[in-house]
Amino acid sequence: MIELDNRTEKHYEFSRLETIVASLSDREIELILTDNDEIAQINREFRGIDKATDVLSFPSDPFPGAPLGSIVISVDKVASVAAELGHGEEEELALLFIHGVLHLMGYDHEVDEGQMRAKEEELIERFALPKSLIVRTLEE
Repeated sequence: MIELDNRTEKHYEFSRLETIVASLSDREIELILTDNDEIAQINREFRGIDKATDVLSFPSDPFPGAPLGSIVISVDKVASVAAELGHGEEEELALLFIHGVLHLMGYDHEVDEGQMRAKEEELIERFALPKSLIVRTLEE
């Protein structure tokens, strides 16, 4: 289940995201939709990186009944990347959401040996989405 905190004027259909999370976990996920200014502030505070990013993940400490964690997504980045790559904003949102959920589940593409990329590709195919964040980054 997704607990939504939409801090923007954007409105998306979340049924695909609910289906995605249900295929991966039975734990609740907080999804925060924000803009570039706020995500830059969060990125600076928690990662020491002074710029906007597309998605951030914050796993919860494990205890019985705990949510899996929180995912923060910039709707500004969703819109700009979707326009740049020629697919819909809801597809881009789903890609970023998958990326965030996998991080909450313990995957880390910066240190693993391709496991996160493989899992992302599997989910992208299952949910008929365009290229993933990791795949796009590796192609650059």
